[in-house]
Amino acid sequence: MRALLVGPLVRRGLGKPAHLTKDQFEAMQEDLCQRLAYMAPDMLAALEEHAAASPSGKDKDRFPIGNQILEWAAQFQPPEESASPLMRAVFAHRLGRDAMAEGWAPELLFHLRRVRRWPGAFEIRKMTEEGRALATRLADIEMRLARDGEVRNDEAEFRARRRAALERCAAISAAVAA
Repeated sequence: MRALLVGPLVRRGLGKPAHLTKDQFEAMQEDLCQRLAYMAPDMLAALEEHAAASPSGKDKDRFPIGNQILEWAAQFQPPEESASPLMRAVFAHRLGRDAMAEGWAPELLFHLRRVRRWPGAFEIRKMTEEGRALATRLADIEMRLARDGEVRNDEAEFRARRRAALERCAAISAAVAA
């Protein structure tokens, strides 16, 4: 990781951000190495190229801050859901258990992937409403499939996507319960 991202950026002449001490800069680099260890080498190379083209500082000669690099990394190659400490914490919490029980866990997972922070009350209410509507739609499709033996293609695709999302959430939930 260090050889594919941090080293090349430093060799390109990007210096430490002005607001960080040398120790803080080293700690940021170490943290990046640990957080990005999941990435494939080709994705790290692409991330390095992107980061080199997006330096920080008024003279555009500074190493981008860690949070910015992590955001770019999530766009290039998102971490597995089970690898995120935030996702594990949320699904281990009552919030995650409620989302699983009430059928809106995929909305919670999508929120965590996109925003990368614990949801607030407004966000939870929004996810709950959306998730319940989609759970009702899935139940309706399942009922018609059981009764008629077939559904429209768009409904079958929705069913497959929704079930796959529910399975991903169940896997995360099972991993934190173990």
